[in-house]
Amino acid sequence: MRVQRFYDEGLAHASYAVLSDKQVALVDPARDPQPYVDFAERHGARVVAVVETHLHADFVSGHLEIHGTTSTPVYISKLAAASYPHIAFDQGDEIKVGKVKLQALSTPGHSPDGISVLVTDEQGEAHAVFTGDTLFVGDVGRPDLREDSADSRTRREELARQLYRSTREVLLQLDRDVRVYPAHGPGSLCGKSISSDLSSTIGQEAAHNYALQPMSEDAFVRVLLEEQPYIPRYFSYNVALNRKGAAAYGKSVEVVPRLNKYASLQNSVLLVDARPQRQFKAGHLPGAINIMDGKKFETWLGSLVGPEEEFYLLAESEEALEGLIRKAAKIGYEQNIKGALQAPTYGQQRSPKIDLDAFRKHPRDFTIVDLRNAQEVKGDEIFKEAVHIPLPELRDRADEIGSDKPVVVHCASGYRSAIGASILEKSIGAPVYDLGEAVRDFKSPAAKAAK
Repeated sequence: MRVQRFYDEGLAHASYAVLSDKQVALVDPARDPQPYVDFAERHGARVVAVVETHLHADFVSGHLEIHGTTSTPVYISKLAAASYPHIAFDQGDEIKVGKVKLQALSTPGHSPDGISVLVTDEQGEAHAVFTGDTLFVGDVGRPDLREDSADSRTRREELARQLYRSTREVLLQLDRDVRVYPAHGPGSLCGKSISSDLSSTIGQEAAHNYALQPMSEDAFVRVLLEEQPYIPRYFSYNVALNRKGAAAYGKSVEVVPRLNKYASLQNSVLLVDARPQRQFKAGHLPGAINIMDGKKFETWLGSLVGPEEEFYLLAESEEALEGLIRKAAKIGYEQNIKGALQAPTYGQQRSPKIDLDAFRKHPRDFTIVDLRNAQEVKGDEIFKEAVHIPLPELRDRADEIGSDKPVVVHCASGYRSAIGASILEKSIGAPVYDLGEAVRDFKSPAAKAAK
């Protein structure tokens, strides 16, 4: 048996292929099916099963496309209420893949439909468990992504209690040397303190994972629910899309309108300019938001732009544009792109550059906006007089910022502040300055040392 991990750093998403005797099972595949097809072909194998550990919130899965092109059955818990062709895969159900078996373990908590997948050999010995978003290395899945006030089963407290039982009564009952393969690594918003290690063992997690240490159920609920990160706008949309199954990846990318950079753009449609901030600040279309291309582009796109919003996507080159369209498709946002084009050079406005000396001498002459999350501010308050609005909330809360003074925006290192400044340029009737990387000069010596 061989387990192959496929890792997407942008979404911190891990999917897997289990290879045995020329047969392959896929676990939690990403939107683009090609890497899995290539893997099977390299080993002269065929894909015989696709398993989803739950309805994913942070990425769009390619399960329906894989099923449609290869007739490979898709296995998922009946509690997911999936509307695409599938086979129910719940507690005790098994799939034969070559010489190994994949067995479903009911492990709700992150989501009501959560399962883990135990891999056993011909002698029934367990070798690995795919834990989805139930158990991560160093953490467990957050239980607050599925809340529906009309359904008590999805309330965060109830799901947290289910997670307590799933970890103690199911996963911790496995042999200590069973390998743990989770669906996410560090940086994923499906957990709050995921380790940089991408795999572990049941024994290692029992010994070192804070959430698996001896504690009462009530204590577990309190610890788990505190200081969870924000929930991006696109998460609930992806759950719904994965429940019905997404359209084929390649075709969805192909039909995105590519526009000439001199095309006439509708003023009412949002502009997302993904160029580096230096290029953006040197000249950009009025009203554009600067969500720079990078490892977390798709997460910030889905955090700041709603799943119902159309937008134009702008980049510095055709090559960059094609890559960005594919990133947008990973969260199902390719269908929101009204048009994709190279950033035009006409009608541009420049972003003002901050006078750091003036700001240092007279900081009270400016309205300072801190875009970091609450936990960051709690551990390192840089400007006591700052207005604190986490970046994911800024578009909705921009009217809380006065326009009687120039505005200075900052985060921890400069990426978020570039986005925030571009948002406020559109809505604030005063000059908006991005403090950028210079924020490091204003941090306390203790805070700098901690970094």
